[in-house]
Amino acid sequence: MEANYSKCFDDDGRLKRTGTFWTASSHIITAVIGSGVLSLAWAIGQLGWIAGPTVMILFAFVILYTSNLLSQCYRSGDPVTGPRNYTYMDAVRANMGGRRVAICGMVQYINLFGVAIGYTIAASVSMMAIKRSNCYHSSHGKDPCHMSSNGYMIAFGVIEILFSQIPDFDQMWWLSIVAAVMSFTYSFVGLGLGIGKVAGNRSFKGSLTGISIGTVTPSGSTVTETQKLWRGMQALGAIAFAYSYSIILIEIQDTLKSPPAEYKTMKKATVLSIAVTTLFYLLCGCMGYAAFGDLAPGNLLTGFGFYNPYWLLDIANVAIVVHLVGAYQVYCQPLFAFVEKWSAKKWSRSHFVTGEYDIRIPFLGVYQINLFRMVWRTCFVVLTTIIAMLLPFFNDVVGILGAMGFWPLTVYFPVEMYISQKNIGKWTHRWLGLQLLSFACLIVSIAAAVGSFAGVVLDLQSYKPFKTTY
Repeated sequence: MEANYSKCFDDDGRLKRTGTFWTASSHIITAVIGSGVLSLAWAIGQLGWIAGPTVMILFAFVILYTSNLLSQCYRSGDPVTGPRNYTYMDAVRANMGGRRVAICGMVQYINLFGVAIGYTIAASVSMMAIKRSNCYHSSHGKDPCHMSSNGYMIAFGVIEILFSQIPDFDQMWWLSIVAAVMSFTYSFVGLGLGIGKVAGNRSFKGSLTGISIGTVTPSGSTVTETQKLWRGMQALGAIAFAYSYSIILIEIQDTLKSPPAEYKTMKKATVLSIAVTTLFYLLCGCMGYAAFGDLAPGNLLTGFGFYNPYWLLDIANVAIVVHLVGAYQVYCQPLFAFVEKWSAKKWSRSHFVTGEYDIRIPFLGVYQINLFRMVWRTCFVVLTTIIAMLLPFFNDVVGILGAMGFWPLTVYFPVEMYISQKNIGKWTHRWLGLQLLSFACLIVSIAAAVGSFAGVVLDLQSYKPFKTTY
């Protein structure tokens, strides 16, 4: 009996975790190669051929290092047999405690909420690109094909309401794998089109220092010295956003089976995922910049216009939408789980909150429905969709999210938890090195936030809520 129990359950009494190196890698790639890849050509366009790729590689090393620190905080005390921390907040509570737990939770969940808004905007942009491309070709270029993004955001929201009813992370492995395949699909298409355009131009566009002062942007504004500074700062936020996945690292690690120790599997998965994504990012970002130069678009796959092969762009944009459906869920599941766990503890006697009802679905088996989960997750998706419709500025939102999440969640908390767990003494060489890394990343985050907010202010000057067309 004891042997059967150990085969079905882990050391914490929960059902055996079944995650592997490959499922963890697919979760990470799904989370990392998100809509952030689409803005990298624009980001390199602001920074230039020297600073752009250099900043991207530096971000990769920082993320790789701090992710390894964070993965060692999954278990408290002994990294192999110590008590598990199921969420990022649990890890902060076990290693640091006090007020910082509440601060961590607030930053993490606001960021996850923001990611849902950003992904809704990105998905609508890709849906519109498909529609406009087909419209343009059916009218043989006579119709400008202007349209509103609102209907597409609502459509994406309806899809997310359905997928949000998947109870937890462990039951989403198939969605992550599909989303990871889609992310490679549109990244390859973007890369291929960039190479094709460079070959057609017979030259590499761009400059060593980025966008030139006096350049007239597609929106009609002229880049001033101040705007170039803001844009450079915003580019840092865009690159930070493209790499941000530490926010859900612990939750991904909690799906892994052991032995080997979870942190060892996570370390390997992180190395593979960051190496693959950095190579993709450099290729997509650099080829996009080489193709368009100072006019590199905020969304790479909408920058090729409606030229042939338009069907290939359609395939890429469909892949983006499918990927974002999965990525939205990967990011939102920790927030869903937190609210539902807190509510179940507070209203433990409420059938509405804790009751599970079996519904038989033909060909799929039995689905357990929880009324609170259904209502709360639906309200969450509706709210994020409405905010996305109010602020449909892809680049600015991406920059703000990258700035908000990068320093606190990717650097500060992993560094401080590691110092606490390993009892690293103050003013030792290692302590000073870690604090210097944290301070440098704080400066980068502040600069990115300032640049992104400045971009929002500029956009709002010519924007009408719910009425903007493209």
